[in-house]
Amino acid sequence: MLKEIIPAQRTENITYAVRDIIVIANKAAKAGKELLYLNIGDPNLFDFEPPRHVVETTYKAMLQNKNGYAPSSGINEAVKAIEGEAGRKKIDNVLDIFVTTGASEAIEVCLTALVNEGENVLTPTPGYPLYTAIASKLRNMENPYYLDEKNGWQPDIEDIKSKINSRTRAIILINPNNPTGSLYTVEILNQIINLALEHNLVIFADEIYDKLLFDGKKHISIASLNKDVSVVTFGGLSKNYFVPGFRIGWGIASGQQKVMADYLEAINKILRARLSANHPEQYAIKPALEGDQTHLVTAMQKLTKRRDVTVNMLNAIPGISCVKPEGAFYAFPRLHMEHPDAKFVAELIAETGVVIVPGSGFGQVPGTQHFRVVFLPNEQILEKAYNSIGKFYEKFKNSYTEA
Repeated sequence: MLKEIIPAQRTENITYAVRDIIVIANKAAKAGKELLYLNIGDPNLFDFEPPRHVVETTYKAMLQNKNGYAPSSGINEAVKAIEGEAGRKKIDNVLDIFVTTGASEAIEVCLTALVNEGENVLTPTPGYPLYTAIASKLRNMENPYYLDEKNGWQPDIEDIKSKINSRTRAIILINPNNPTGSLYTVEILNQIINLALEHNLVIFADEIYDKLLFDGKKHISIASLNKDVSVVTFGGLSKNYFVPGFRIGWGIASGQQKVMADYLEAINKILRARLSANHPEQYAIKPALEGDQTHLVTAMQKLTKRRDVTVNMLNAIPGISCVKPEGAFYAFPRLHMEHPDAKFVAELIAETGVVIVPGSGFGQVPGTQHFRVVFLPNEQILEKAYNSIGKFYEKFKNSYTEA
């Protein structure tokens, strides 16, 4: 008699709300609901396309049979192009560059190479669920720090200070932030640098949305502000160049060589063991970073209109407030109610077909309720979705008031 296969304990707390919500959405679809997807940040599902020269270069590399293994840290021309990008970001103390299977792999490799079981990493809350999933797998202790909604979702420096302990190894920044769309100020970045230097922490700077900025805002890479602080800056092609399926990302390590040397060797041990990132797609990095960038102008014109529709319509709903995003294509509205956001979202999808993600899937200050929207769809879809959310929210509140 075969016994049940028991999964590893490290998987018990792994969740990914963005895709987990699809289970509920599929049930709504089977019940005949028209689904309006505001849950997944994939530009290619909507009216966004990658620059033609990026796709053509990749196709050409495949036809030239660049289909074998690549060097573990990436092909030379890609690494050189990323080094040029680091220069444009004013990161002029680069120690190492490595190409990975999406920024997600870079993040996992760098965390794995640094953090022992029982140690912790300061993780933004709200923040991208990948970080907590990796921490669970590595058996790291949870150590969330909060973003301040009243201060435009900037990191709460006093909260960060209070969370640092003897087992803290690093601090993660997502800037621009997913799920809030916030863009961090120079003052906040410098305060974080000071904490990292004081406590010998590595800064993991997730800057995957650094070119998707609103209202003429400028992105400042934290690694550019100090030559001594240990930083790994994550980037990639997925969001800025609309090729999430290419799974091409990278890490840029900077700081003092004598401080980072052993850690960088640990990273490279893992990179060598997994052989290489996708090979032909790496040939897209140079033309993407060094070629025509006009696709960003067109994209930001669309996204600005959709951001404004999102903020205006959600703030017009009594009981919902929404901080104006400054980057990326997400918003993180607040539900001013006591009922769990997961319940609100599940019932919303079932009744209206509008697919959003509960704020609890990204983390939030205890006692608050939120949801995340992706404003990649066109204005007509967004308007229809937000009208449905407004009508449903009124009904939802009243049903619990009467009960």
